[in-house]
Amino acid sequence: MAKILMIVSAADTLTLADGTAHPTGYWAEEVAASHKVLRDAGVQVDIATPGGARPTVDPISLNESGSVAEADAKRFRSYLDSMADELAKPLVLAEVSAADYDAVYIPGGHGPMADLAHDAGLGRLLDEVNGAGRIVAALCHGPAALLSAVREDGGFVFAGRKLTTFTDEEEHQGGLGDGSPYFVEAKLRELGAVIEAGPAWTSKVVVDGNLVTGQNPQSSVDTAKQVLVALKS
Repeated sequence: MAKILMIVSAADTLTLADGTAHPTGYWAEEVAASHKVLRDAGVQVDIATPGGARPTVDPISLNESGSVAEADAKRFRSYLDSMADELAKPLVLAEVSAADYDAVYIPGGHGPMADLAHDAGLGRLLDEVNGAGRIVAALCHGPAALLSAVREDGGFVFAGRKLTTFTDEEEHQGGLGDGSPYFVEAKLRELGAVIEAGPAWTSKVVVDGNLVTGQNPQSSVDTAKQVLVALKS
């Protein structure tokens, strides 16, 4: 049985450009839909967070602002309830051995911008997983976690690699806009990643060898399915 480590942000706030705290967390659809696709395929999915802290779901992703269809929000909430025990007691990210997993999978929400992007231990883990040719997958704001993968010599582990992420356009249209402390797409470009963006709010998945990335929440199912394809190849 294939084993995937789903790395979820433990942040519940993000400091905005003006210094104020914005409630955040993981995006419900990206965890729920991805986990379901992987689990239904018979994959073992373990969840880890920084410090083993229980992750917080972004309230906006469960329709509190009306941004998610009510039926979808109900479905995501129901699935998250079904995995409540896993979310309540995640693995401690710093204690995880990369060698135990065939892939890592990092869903988004703005949370990863607050903690995963700056987690040096995660950066070393991603370098190890990538160096071993195992799958690195990230979705929406999840690629912010890739920003942590900077070696001691300053080299970015994923420089020159093709990937996608929640775009600056989408951040301006339906994200935090100018309040965002930084833009994930722009940061990745600065470090040398080659960004391939699809139309805003449509599913887009980019595969570059062992690196699988999805652009937005709409890409959740397709990203997880592509990881399953990669596991078989």
